[in-house]
This record gives sequence, structure tokens and C-alpha cells, in this order.
Amino acid sequence: MENYIVSARKYRPSTFDTVVGQRALTTTLKNAIANHKLAHAYLFCGPRGVGKTTCARIFAKTINCLHPTAEGEACNECESCKAFNEQRSYNIHELDAASNNSVEDIRSLIEQVRIPPQIGKYKVYIIDEVHMLSTAAFNAFLKTLEEPPQHAIFILATTEKHKILPTILSRCQIYDFNRITVSDTVEHLENVARKEHIEAEPEALNVIAQKADGGMRDALSIFDQVVSFTNGHITYQSVIENLNVLDCEYYFKLTDFFLENKVSDCLLTFNDILRKGFDGNHFITGLTSHFRDLLVSRDSATLQLLETGASIRERYQAQAQKCTPQFLYKAMKLCNDCDLNYRQSKNKRLLVELTLIQLAQLTAEPEDTGSGRSPKKQLSPVFHTAQAGQPAAQQTHTAPTATAAPVTQPVPQPQPAQPAPQAQPYTTTLKQAEVPYTKASPLPKTATEKKAPVFKAGSLGMSIRKAQAQPAAPASQPAAQQASVSPAADNWEDYIFNEKDLGYYWREFASLLPKEEAANAGRMRNMHPHLLADQHTFEVAVDNGMVQKYMQQLAPQIEAHLQKKLHNRKIKMTTRVSEANENVRAYSHVERFQMMSKKNPSLLKLKEALGLELS
Repeated sequence: MENYIVSARKYRPSTFDTVVGQRALTTTLKNAIANHKLAHAYLFCGPRGVGKTTCARIFAKTINCLHPTAEGEACNECESCKAFNEQRSYNIHELDAASNNSVEDIRSLIEQVRIPPQIGKYKVYIIDEVHMLSTAAFNAFLKTLEEPPQHAIFILATTEKHKILPTILSRCQIYDFNRITVSDTVEHLENVARKEHIEAEPEALNVIAQKADGGMRDALSIFDQVVSFTNGHITYQSVIENLNVLDCEYYFKLTDFFLENKVSDCLLTFNDILRKGFDGNHFITGLTSHFRDLLVSRDSATLQLLETGASIRERYQAQAQKCTPQFLYKAMKLCNDCDLNYRQSKNKRLLVELTLIQLAQLTAEPEDTGSGRSPKKQLSPVFHTAQAGQPAAQQTHTAPTATAAPVTQPVPQPQPAQPAPQAQPYTTTLKQAEVPYTKASPLPKTATEKKAPVFKAGSLGMSIRKAQAQPAAPASQPAAQQASVSPAADNWEDYIFNEKDLGYYWREFASLLPKEEAANAGRMRNMHPHLLADQHTFEVAVDNGMVQKYMQQLAPQIEAHLQKKLHNRKIKMTTRVSEANENVRAYSHVERFQMMSKKNPSLLKLKEALGLELS
């Protein structure tokens, strides 16, 4: 029986033109040979199976060829080329640094370097996996690598360039090999299949190329494995079965379910995928890649980034037209977040299922609140109190508004009963976590162009949004009819508060300042507002006049925030510069201990009894 040779060895390139996917590097090496500008040391680095050692052998064979061709290739007819092809050449030495990594191995190599070649011009030393050499071996190799004999050329090959000493890198010409693209891999596999008389579908070869991840040796090894499985007839279905690859049909089906908001079908499809033995993380990364391929398929300019077969490419283009860019952006973000959280999750299946539910709701109607989406965040009214003698019907009597509109509580400003243009209500329709922090005053601007109709203070009970949508009643309208549009709500009560409540909302305002005001927010947290005798005005002691000026500018925003939170329209703020020993702060451990011991003298006794010292 004839000896079987695997495709990775049988179809190993023997010339520069047959090297796949490294056109720039092979052209550079051919030009260096043609111009007789050869360096004494080269470093070939890159991923596995991309042609580093192959290019080193072709380079060594070509520079020793006695009759090179006009294209810069070896002739394969001279004695040097025949000796190389028959693996009996004494001008080419290969050393595996993974098993010969000691200083003694490098010293024996250095002794061999001194012997000139008998046939040819150069002796080439190919050191594979050079990053495995020990530090002592590297140091012993430095001098010879820097100044070798004229007939010696070193070619170092490695997959991990970052592990090589910088002193070695500085003495070599560095060539970085790229991963072989899917299209180049598919083209080479088609040539191999044609020479071996094997029938192969383009989609099947594309799956093999993607599984190889840029390595031609891996692609040829997988190709041999699939050929043995299919007995010479390679199909797409047989490849995904043999390689345990998740069929892209699942991703196309799931995307249709997402667009149709079919949550149950998505969960059943994922359960079918798990029953076939696929990992959830592998599934979610594949789904992310599928959304990415759909995104690049929408535009003809980015269609070249899609590395698939012709028939699958048409399916991507057809489904991409059904998806909006916003859907694809959000879908990729959700899948990427799931991928990042998958390893830390305790319930991995639930994490993926929640992601599928969210994906199936991206195109759902906003009114669909019962499908698992998070509800809209709306701020409910804080205060619902009314006068004790007020009937229930009068308490709930408000202007007609939609049920989804935010409920507001009017906070009127005291004013005379005469018509005034500033009789607009102070409402509390702000969303949650919003603070009226602006350099201008947060109070409503006064309208001077048109006079408003006669209303009592606090009579407007609708929100700002509703007031803008609903026009004001004309002046000629009867007073009774105007009252029905805007019912009376003049029974306002200013709530009583204490310093504890005041300090709480003071710190809340400080925490809601923007990021660029972080220093001022920290300064406000260290301040303690003091409530004065009238129970409506509070005082803040600051360190200096600059801080006092800043706090005076910020006072309208602070007062508006506290008036809303404490439900009191009379809150006012005053500032003053603190006296010399009023705001004494402890910064070091010693100062803190001294202040604590003044409050509690027992700490000094404890320190002396235990013989403690402050560090």
C-alpha cells in the first residue's frame, strides 16, 4: 500500500509564488535576493500555520541556487536545489529551540557556524520556536547573531515575539506574517480538491476556512478529516456535522423570530440548540457575528467584509433589508453584554434566555407593557395630603388629563389677587433624578407680552406639558366656565421640616451636581446647614469669600430644590464666612485623635493604659 501523505505536507509550497496569503513578504524577500541585499539575521513571526518555516526554507533554497530564474525563484535543477529537495543539503540546518534551548546547544551551533559551505554561497540556520530559548542561551547567542561570518544567515521563527529579548530583536530584520484570509484559504482548498479529484461545495470549504482561523495548516488538516468522513464528497451539511459547527440556519430563523416578536419560538429554538450539545457562549458569539454580518450586508460598500459563500451571501442581503440599523445596533450591544457577563453568571442559560427575550422585544410596540419590558420611569407625586375638612370629591377634582400623564402638585408663589403676568404655577413634573441645575434661575420666566386671565394663587392644577397642549381660556369666557377648566386649589400648606431633613436634601442636591462640579459637590457635603429661628431660613458657614460668592450664585437652584422636596415655599438660604476657629477640620490621624479625645477623654486613658502610639 502506498504511503499516505497528509495534505499539509504534500501541498507545502516550494516556491515563493505558491505561498498563500503573504504576497508582500514574499515580494520583499525576492527583491532582496535579486538585488543581493541579504541581511545576516531575519525574524519571522506570526500565528501558527501561516508559512513562517515554509518561507524560511524557500528563502534558504533560493539564495543557494546556482541558476536562479528570471522571476527570482530556485531552478530546482542544480545540485544545491536537488540536495535541498532530497533533504540531504548540508547548507541548511534546522534547530528546534523548544527541545534545544540550553547554553550548550547554542555553543555547539556557534561552532558549526565557523565551517564554510562546500556547495553554494551561504549556510542558513533556521531556528524554530526561538522564544523557547533560555535567557542564558539568548545572551550566549548575541555576539554571533550580531557579527556572524559572511557565509552564515540566521532565520528565527516564532509565534510569540513579545517573549524575545529586545537585544535579539534589534539585531534582526522583522517580518510579521498575517493570518490567511478566508477567501485565500477557500481558493487554495479548491485547488487541492481539484488535484485530489474531490467534490466539494463552496459553502463547505468556507466553513472549513472559518474554522481554521487564518491557519493554512489547520485548514488542510480539517480538509483531510472531512474527506475521510464524507468519502470524497464534501457537502455543507456533512462539514457542520463532522466539525460540530452551529448551522447558520438557526441564526436566520432566530432573526425572523426577533423581528416578529415571537419570544416562545426563540426559547424553543435555543433549547433545541442546547440539546444538540452546543455551548451557550458559543451560541451567543455566533449570534453576535450573525448580526454583524447582517449590518455589513446592508451597504454595498461594506459587503466585501462578508466572508461567506455566494448562496449564503444572498440570504444575508435579503434578511438585512428587513432589519433596521437601530435594531442591529441594539441587538449587537445586547449580545455583546451577554457574552461579557456569561462567565460570571451563575445561571448561564437564564442569562442567554433573557437576552433572547430582550432581542424579541426590540421591535415591539411601546404600548406592549405586559411582555417583560421594563416599565417607563415616571415620578409619582410625593405628597397626597389635603385639608381634613375637604370632601373626597374636591380632593380628586383636577383638570382632565390622560392616565399616563405625570400627576403634578401645584406650588404657587404668593401674590395679590389682582391680575398679574407672573401667576404661572410652580409644578413638580420633573422626571426622577433630574435637578434644575442651571446657571440661570430655575423659576419660570415671566411673560410680559400677553396678560394672563385672572386666577387665584395656586389655581392651576395641570402639568406643564398639559398646559402647553391646552390653550388658555379667552378673557371673554364667563368666570364660572373658567373655573371649571382650572379648578380652585388655593388651600396650600407649607410643611414643617427640621435640620435633619434639610441636611438630607442638601446632600442630595450636592450628589446630583454634574461631574465637572465634583470639587464643589464635595465641598457642599462637608457643609452643615443650620436652621435659624424663623424655621424657614437656614444659614451655611463657608471657608472664604470665594466659596461664599459661588454659593450665592448657586442659592436659587438650592432653594428651588429644597422648596420642592420639603414642600415649603418660604425656604431661603443665607451664607456667611466662618470665624477663625469655627470650622476646624482634622486632616491627619493625629488631629482626628485629638478632636475625638476632646469629646471623649476616656480615649486618652485607654491610649496610656495600653501603651498605644499613633502611626
